[in-house]
Amino acid sequence: MRSSTRPTRRNKPIVFLFGPTASGKTALVERLFNKGYQIVNADSVQVYRHLDVGSAKPSHDLMERIPHHLVDILDPWQQFTVGQFIEKADEAVERIWQDGDIPLVTGGTAYYFRHFLYGLSQAPVADPDIRRKVALELERDGAKAMHRRLCDVDPVSGARININDTYRITRALEVYYQSGRPLSSFALPDKPRYGMRPLILEIVRDKALLHERIHRRVVQMFDEGLEDEIRILRRMNASLEWPGIGGIGYAEFFRAFDDGCATPSSIACEIERNTKAYAKRQMTFFRSFTDALEIDPDDTAHVCAILDEYLTSFPDAPRHLNP
Repeated sequence: MRSSTRPTRRNKPIVFLFGPTASGKTALVERLFNKGYQIVNADSVQVYRHLDVGSAKPSHDLMERIPHHLVDILDPWQQFTVGQFIEKADEAVERIWQDGDIPLVTGGTAYYFRHFLYGLSQAPVADPDIRRKVALELERDGAKAMHRRLCDVDPVSGARININDTYRITRALEVYYQSGRPLSSFALPDKPRYGMRPLILEIVRDKALLHERIHRRVVQMFDEGLEDEIRILRRMNASLEWPGIGGIGYAEFFRAFDDGCATPSSIACEIERNTKAYAKRQMTFFRSFTDALEIDPDDTAHVCAILDEYLTSFPDAPRHLNP
């Protein structure tokens, strides 16, 4: 990747804001990051066009007021690897600094944060013969069988990778077939790339409150037209084979179409259940960021104080502008 030639980032501020689904990231962005910041999207579904309601994509109004990068950059049938994310996020961050603003990397896809900060693991480069072998297995046996196979040989990766994410399932199996080792056994680098000194903010919510917010989020998605969005995707011949359709809020509908026995109410319940389970996995992953500062998104004065203190260590950085 071209990013290997970039100079140090030690003297440039960058803020990471993460938290589980429905924890209030977008509302906090609207309140505190509406001046002097630009957003780098770290959500693996919001990168896709046509997937708006189910991904809780920022409104057009918000994206006009606060520049967003890496939103609506692909069609939902296109694959988007973590390596591509790193490259495009690097480019976006450089442009934001050139504009005199501060990059705010925010979203819910934990491995985007991890790999953007530390880089990719040392897993072997794909072998074309093994890739063809795994592709034939996928065609013959289907995604569910491949996911079960992955869970047998690499339970850590199996728990992390969505059952519909055929790209990452097959990549993990390729690594195992090629090296005899699970993908999860290949260590990540443990130092930030290019000397980055980010401020890492983690939104923390009480479990009961988070579950209530998730319930309200699902109700809101249906009120805002999720079923209409699914109908449009169906007319586009979308299927679970499309990478973008594997996300929560979409996969449940398309599995229901295959089963033929679900109702909107039962689909909503499944989306809520899957979202709660996903939020739990997100929080577990986020805890691996030992330098993260836990924040209450409703305590804006405290968050502002953290931001201002962080920026004092960058003499040439633009000052945070409180609303």
